[in-house]
Amino acid sequence: MPFAITASCCADATCVSVCPVDCIHPTPAEPDFGTTDILYVDPKVCIDCGACADACPVDAVKPIDLLRGGEEVFARLNAEFYEQRQVPERVEPVAGAPVERVLANPVFADVGHVTDEPLRIAIVGTGPAASYAARHLLTTTDATVTMIDRLPVPGGLVRAGVAPDHPSTKRFGGQFEWVHTHPRAEMFMNVEVGRDVSHDELLQHHHAVVYGVGARADRELGVPGEDLAGVHGAPEVVGWYNGDPDVAASAVDPVSAGRRAVLVGNGNVALDVARLLLSDPDRLAGTDMADHALAALRDSGLREVVLLGRRGPEHAAFTRPELLTMPDGIELVVVDDPATTTALDAAAPGSTAALLAELPRVGPDWHQEPSDAPRIVLAFDRRVTRVVGEDRVSAVELTGPGGNPQTLETGLLVRSTGFRGRALPDLPFDPVTSTVPNDGGRVMGPDGPVPGAYVVGWIKRGATGGIGTNRACAQETVRGILDDATSGRLASPARGPRELASLLRRRSPRLVSRRRMLAIDRAERRRGEAAGRPRVKFTTVDELVGAGSLAGRWRRRSDQA
Repeated sequence: MPFAITASCCADATCVSVCPVDCIHPTPAEPDFGTTDILYVDPKVCIDCGACADACPVDAVKPIDLLRGGEEVFARLNAEFYEQRQVPERVEPVAGAPVERVLANPVFADVGHVTDEPLRIAIVGTGPAASYAARHLLTTTDATVTMIDRLPVPGGLVRAGVAPDHPSTKRFGGQFEWVHTHPRAEMFMNVEVGRDVSHDELLQHHHAVVYGVGARADRELGVPGEDLAGVHGAPEVVGWYNGDPDVAASAVDPVSAGRRAVLVGNGNVALDVARLLLSDPDRLAGTDMADHALAALRDSGLREVVLLGRRGPEHAAFTRPELLTMPDGIELVVVDDPATTTALDAAAPGSTAALLAELPRVGPDWHQEPSDAPRIVLAFDRRVTRVVGEDRVSAVELTGPGGNPQTLETGLLVRSTGFRGRALPDLPFDPVTSTVPNDGGRVMGPDGPVPGAYVVGWIKRGATGGIGTNRACAQETVRGILDDATSGRLASPARGPRELASLLRRRSPRLVSRRRMLAIDRAERRRGEAAGRPRVKFTTVDELVGAGSLAGRWRRRSDQA
């Protein structure tokens, strides 16, 4: 029985590299790689060896006869991809004759760069992009790596951005645990570049500095009333339910929202937020969702979340897998109006709009009180023009199809209109793209490349692509570093690693070492075991540092005994 790739696919492409018959596409060598929702297994070519399932870091590859819980549709989606994809004609097998097949060449390793001395590379950030860069350096060179993060715990997007009810995707972070404990890697946590140490100081101790800091800001709507309480950017809400120390437990208040929330945007993040606001808290209680978010959702009366799209359904930004894996008990409906109906009726087979065409359609009557049955309402061709309220948002004013004004009552408004990077100390920044200007990862200043400065991930390319996209992105940046090293364009560090450790300990009294970082992880996992959950997070910097410090004091007492 062939395998199929399901919703949690991260497009890491590890499965591609182990497939013996080239039945998983698109590959990193193909032009449509990174443009599809997920990767796909060709059921006509798959030989049921299971190598892809063993290699997948997020358990997304499964035998089609074992698909359960709504995942059965992915058997069809995998097959449809090959029915619709334009590929070179395959050689039909002849009885008794072997079939020749030209295999893809998804080679990620880039070995062969030689330098006179082992490179010392600082990597700012510990999310997927930063960790991929560290992994590539550690596996293909003899470089030593210094990883620095402003938070006491690693993980970046995997810890603070992935929805709690996507446990398979969250397990992705496990493949980087060995990176963080590698003997040629050093971890300095709870250290902020620009506050505790400067870019120039890092370069004094390293050949190069790589920034993989992500994109944590959001795009404002620019409308009156946007500063009212109850109006949030999606990064704040996502951080709130994920226990991000940057977001206070009281930052988001779904209890005061009433029965309806409004989200501006219709990408995967918007669907995540909508689904979690409406999900049964008992179902979420088995996840690593922050305790304060679970408590608030238990007391919440939210029953309807309206997703507003600026354009028609053919431009909906969420992926088909995200839509197809909506849990039972949450109804999905589309607001019916002439423009939407025309677009849905003309939807191309296999498109996202075609999936929406199968959903129930409802009239655009915003004055009706939401019923008790949780539902997500998709409304297209609508723009927010004003946020209404005194101390807190009470309604949003919209322009609908044809420019018709509408008012939608709500006590919670969330912008899910894209993520933006922030300027970094001592580096150039492009406010239009919200990225650090770069050429293949090399930071570019007004006069050309900035010596020793590199970027990776969303701060490099903008907030596009999933977790696995960072693998090829990191490889490109590392290749640039190695090319510059072999060409003599990287200056040797003037100071040693021990001097850096002493400097950081002086500058950051609450520095979290690798030992304390691992102690925090163990403490969270123990709390989770006691509650039947993957982990129970500490959600403030004080709690995180305290958990590491307690472990450190216990270790010293144990050694003395």
